[in-house]
Amino acid sequence: MTTKRKQLIQKLLKGIETGNADSVNVINPKKYIQHNPQTHEGREGLAALFKRLAESNPRVNIVRIFSDGDYVFGHTEYDFSTRRIGFEVFRFEGDYTVEHWDNIQPRKGPNKSGHSMVDGTTEVADLEKTETNREFVKSFIEEVMIIQQFERLNAYIDEAHYTEHNPHLADGIAALRSAITDKATDGDLKVRYKVNHRILAEGNFVLSVSEGYFDSVHTAFYDLFRISNGKIVEHWDTTEAVPPQSEWKNDNGKF
Repeated sequence: MTTKRKQLIQKLLKGIETGNADSVNVINPKKYIQHNPQTHEGREGLAALFKRLAESNPRVNIVRIFSDGDYVFGHTEYDFSTRRIGFEVFRFEGDYTVEHWDNIQPRKGPNKSGHSMVDGTTEVADLEKTETNREFVKSFIEEVMIIQQFERLNAYIDEAHYTEHNPHLADGIAALRSAITDKATDGDLKVRYKVNHRILAEGNFVLSVSEGYFDSVHTAFYDLFRISNGKIVEHWDTTEAVPPQSEWKNDNGKF
């Protein structure tokens, strides 16, 4: 079931390249909840979007794909009229996906350590540690990012082996600490995580979906972590502003 669902989502996302309406057949036509605020509800809305995107000869690269229970989540690279990096999350019931979330931003970089937003380890390992790693990342997000116990960074991150893919940062704890303690123009923290909505995991990879503010703008934070020997050793992310509700094309909300 896990492999089949991954294959169905890969076919769905590749449909962006071709505009083939059949690629959306994995979507339950009677029950599909769309959380991208800029996409209309239902399978027909997605098929129309794919057809429109296909006219610009887009390219879709699925860099990483994972499964967690009824969820399949992917780390993707898009080349439309502009290059973008995204995380896609789908919830399944049986053979059909019934709910979708995403978080997409323009591709930038390489960063100060020479890493792109998508390169690095792709192989899933340590499946027996999935739940341990999930709880570890959940604790990190709660303690460090939400409660702001920044002195706890060293308890979660392997300083000697930490690889950072955020296009504005560099490897090591010092750059991360500087970024998450930086102040905005109003004197508040520039990066503020307020709520964690979801933690998805497969083996050594864990995806965190959070809501907060970046430079006082309502923002979705998607963070993908790789865990090794009980600590975070690699990190990828996307940051996307949440549009005002007056601009939404569905009523389901970003989260």
